[in-house]
Amino acid sequence: MSPKSPKTPNQIPRRSVLAIAAAAPLLAATLPRTVHAQVADFPFRDPTLGLEARVADLLGRLTLDEKVALLHQYQAPVPRLGVAAFKTGTEALHGVAWSTDKAAGGAVVTATATVFPQAIGLASTWDPALVEQVGTAVGTEARGFHAENPGVWGLQLWAPVVNLLRDPRWGRNEEGYSEDPYLTGAISTAYGRGIQGEDPDHLRAAPVLKHYLANNNEVRRDTTSSVLRPRVKREYYESAFRPALAADAATGVMSAYNLVNGRPMTAHFDHNDVVRTWTTRTLFNVTDAGGPNNLTAGQAYYATQPEADAAVLRAGLDSFTVDDTNSAKTIEAVHAALAQGLLAESDVDTAVRHILSIRVRLGEFDPGGGPYGHLGKEVVDSPEHRALARKTAGRAIVLLKNDGLLPLPRGRTVAVIGQLADTLYTDWYSGALPYRITPFDGITEAAGAAVSTTEGVDRIALRTTGGYVTATAAATPLTVSASTGDDTRFDVYDWGEGIVTLRALSNGNFLSFGPDRTLVNNAPQPNGWFVQQQFKLVAHGGGHVLEYAGNETDDSWFGDQKYVVAAGDGRLTITAKSPAEATVFTREVVRSGIESAVAAASEADIAVVVAGSMPFISGREDDDRQSLDLAPAQQAVLEAVRQANPDTVLVLENSYPTTIGWAQQNVRSVVWTTHAGAETGHALADVLYGDVNPAGRLTQTWYRSAADLPDLLDYDIIKAGRTYQYFGGDPLYPFGFGLSYTSFDYRNLRLSAPSMSGQGEIGVNVVVTNTGTRAGDEVVQLYTHQRTSRDPQPNLRLRAFARVHLAPGEAKTVTLSLRAADLAHWDVTRDRWVVETATHDVLVGASSADIRVRGTLRVRGEAIPQRDLHRTTEAENFDDYAGITLTDRTKERGTSVTSAGGGWIAFRDADLHARQLSALVSAPAPTTITVRTGRPDGPVLGTLTVPGTGDRYAYVSVSAPLTGAQGRGDLYLVFGGPASLGTFSLTR
Repeated sequence: MSPKSPKTPNQIPRRSVLAIAAAAPLLAATLPRTVHAQVADFPFRDPTLGLEARVADLLGRLTLDEKVALLHQYQAPVPRLGVAAFKTGTEALHGVAWSTDKAAGGAVVTATATVFPQAIGLASTWDPALVEQVGTAVGTEARGFHAENPGVWGLQLWAPVVNLLRDPRWGRNEEGYSEDPYLTGAISTAYGRGIQGEDPDHLRAAPVLKHYLANNNEVRRDTTSSVLRPRVKREYYESAFRPALAADAATGVMSAYNLVNGRPMTAHFDHNDVVRTWTTRTLFNVTDAGGPNNLTAGQAYYATQPEADAAVLRAGLDSFTVDDTNSAKTIEAVHAALAQGLLAESDVDTAVRHILSIRVRLGEFDPGGGPYGHLGKEVVDSPEHRALARKTAGRAIVLLKNDGLLPLPRGRTVAVIGQLADTLYTDWYSGALPYRITPFDGITEAAGAAVSTTEGVDRIALRTTGGYVTATAAATPLTVSASTGDDTRFDVYDWGEGIVTLRALSNGNFLSFGPDRTLVNNAPQPNGWFVQQQFKLVAHGGGHVLEYAGNETDDSWFGDQKYVVAAGDGRLTITAKSPAEATVFTREVVRSGIESAVAAASEADIAVVVAGSMPFISGREDDDRQSLDLAPAQQAVLEAVRQANPDTVLVLENSYPTTIGWAQQNVRSVVWTTHAGAETGHALADVLYGDVNPAGRLTQTWYRSAADLPDLLDYDIIKAGRTYQYFGGDPLYPFGFGLSYTSFDYRNLRLSAPSMSGQGEIGVNVVVTNTGTRAGDEVVQLYTHQRTSRDPQPNLRLRAFARVHLAPGEAKTVTLSLRAADLAHWDVTRDRWVVETATHDVLVGASSADIRVRGTLRVRGEAIPQRDLHRTTEAENFDDYAGITLTDRTKERGTSVTSAGGGWIAFRDADLHARQLSALVSAPAPTTITVRTGRPDGPVLGTLTVPGTGDRYAYVSVSAPLTGAQGRGDLYLVFGGPASLGTFSLTR
């Protein structure tokens, strides 16, 4: 959640995502007896009073200084009232993950807790009831950690992430649920509801949705602007956030780093104008780490921090996550904003009221901490939670291909092969694993026969004129020495895009960037904000040079010294600026990974290749992917194993769609799992051996090639043809896809009514039968398609789903609800939702591309009238466009259409009877906007002369006469040069 911290190159920084506040211990227990008696009588401590009364009482007792001190993520205590310090933001994406300890200078503290499948794995279950159980476990464990150390483990949880997975190259794909807003809403609501608990007045813990809004790229993430025209913003990006808040299953949102239509989300009025309208509950919104400072730094949106912090509060954000543990800077800036008249005390009161509302609901001021105050550390990693983790990991697995090899018969020998065969990796938002059941472990327990394993990686030695690269103790820098033993052996792991990691045979640790730019081998797994275990072996000079490729090498402060040199004393340092200056090593293969993999596969009845990603390397926060391919060395091992043993299963273990076209064509069976926590091996074996019949379903489109995707920064899913809703190509695996060990038949689709009004609701009934010989779950998916519309409509869109368990031969009638309101889309001609009168295809099936039964539904809505451009029209409400972007008209509200010249916007089906066009415009220098009809190069109706206004926020009203403007047609506004258009209107 935070930008890379500008630390010195030899320092691995704290997770600057960061600064998740550490609170002081609860004060009430340490107060003098007389003070304790007094504060116990305050009305805000009376649980029989209503929430608003309790908040108002406490707010009224606070001084201005005390209120301002509550605005930073490290909220100061108020000893005179017995109010403890409070921290925001324990990470809990798929289990309690980590926090920071203020008492230790903000050092990261990682939880050893139940680790559930990554978020995309949770969604792959398509099972909200199960996900709610997971949320319950996570909220319960959060309480357990809080009971042990409330100064570290706060109860505002920064989860779930509901950013839509519109592009699988996004580095944070593992953190989200789906490319579909309906599925994302259902899963996030379930997870949040579980975290919160069922008490309407109290919270087990307080989930916060991340990251509002349209935050799907890591490249320049704090300076790029996501361009969202109104339809895309309303129908797609906002629709993922609304469900959990509307269902009271979340207590606030975190602002995103990016800008939207030119305005930073850290100071975007959507937090008040939009987000708070979705619920009647009080929300406690927070900034992402460092976001307030970005406003004056990289974004340069405000000149001073008082201006920036005032904008943050006025926009509807209540808490500043910034400056790590140092709240003084925020306190100073807010006081300065008050003194300068940028804020009123009432603005501070509003934010503090929001904060206190959640603190009261958390039971902080109740006797005994409220209904959840009894939970202690004993709840963490309980047997029940371990069982739930195994169940969830099994339900999340997706069977992508099976020609009969699965389920595996017991009693046959198995070779478990691959870089992930006998290891489990955690990720950036993961807790530490309390134990590990690897794929090899799980298969060994289940096979009933001999099981062997090999990672299938090359073991190498690196030789130069002075000897071999040698690794001894973990903290000791690597050297070139005369040794030829195991301390000169390194296993090479290929993670794609040229990145490798090297593990020393001598102690099992990975090679890392160390102090004074030395090389050390001290990491049990690749980790840290900069992931300083990343290297490239670059062919050069008849051998190879070793290039350091940690994430910080992209930062200007790191410099250009990226290559390894063997110094005169034998020490290896990263001090060369080019391959020509680096030491050239001979890469000697001591053991071939492919040969060891082939040998193992040849000697076994069945080969299981476990391939995939390392979550800290293959794309994650602050690091997008360039490729969706399996890493070349892993692909080579898979192909060699398949050649050696036709009975090969590919287990793909990663957190994003992968272009595995070769495997789909050549490998008998393919299953996908995300990184699923300590129980990964058990869950995998449960599926491979048929103890669990797989029913996970994909939550994203899996493309055949990254070439099927538009530019990563293109957020217009309609025009760019993104996601299953608008993609016109042939995917490798479609949205909603997943196979089973049994088969299902769909029959007798019946609608409870053949038509409904624009305010109506119907039931969609279908009979689903298990026609196979195994019990199993089917995920019944309901989609619709609107046949006719004024506006482009999706190919189809998910409206409901149900995961249904059926015994062999069993039939069930599945009923799914469909509301007319769900069929609405955003009408740009009138700035509101509309349900059109139209016929809708009702499509029920096993995936978005496997529709089994169809029906039709007539909706009696309304017709979108002819566009009336004689009213003031927001330029952003166009129907089509080219060569334009959307920008902020003022720093607070309003959006303009901006073009560098040559761009155009179109307004369809308009009444063109007019003698004049008037517009609100801005331009750096004089230019024109040409008014045309029919097409961008159609007949000219008039030309608007735009004067140079200088400042980009300086707008003027201008007019131009129109000639020949009549009838009904399409109006085009074509930019002659750089200009911004805010609004316009026609005059008869």
